[in-house]
Amino acid sequence: MYETKQAKDYKKEFIKHIKQQVKIQSWDKSDNKFQKYYVDCTFFFPRIDMDSNNTYKLMLDSITESELVWIDDVQACERTQGIFYDSQNPRVQIEIRPVDFVGIFPTVEHLEEFKSKCITCKRYKNNCSILGKVIEGRIIPEVNEFICSKFK
Repeated sequence: MYETKQAKDYKKEFIKHIKQQVKIQSWDKSDNKFQKYYVDCTFFFPRIDMDSNNTYKLMLDSITESELVWIDDVQACERTQGIFYDSQNPRVQIEIRPVDFVGIFPTVEHLEEFKSKCITCKRYKNNCSILGKVIEGRIIPEVNEFICSKFK
């Protein structure tokens, strides 16, 4: 993607801010590339002709380039919580937190229940790929309503 000088300057300043906030908030980066994060944003634009979609790409790329929050912005689940206009103090308020779901499972408990069955399956001992795929969030025909059709 071609970046204008203005976009490069924005990212440079935003990365400085990210580094400050990570230190202040004692944020611990997860090495789990499948961990997703809610990125809840409230925008305060200086003008009414601006939109949040263009802002997200620069913000998420900056967070990724900081290498302090997540591995890649594919982990981000961005959600706009509000759009307002404040010509005196334009800004964006961002809250980042891990999502509740893991892969295709709505909670860690659902995953653990599925995993406990997997461990007793004959395919599990032969490095069955099904568990890995559903943890990645892949929808596969072998798993329907959290039940594996290949269980032996």
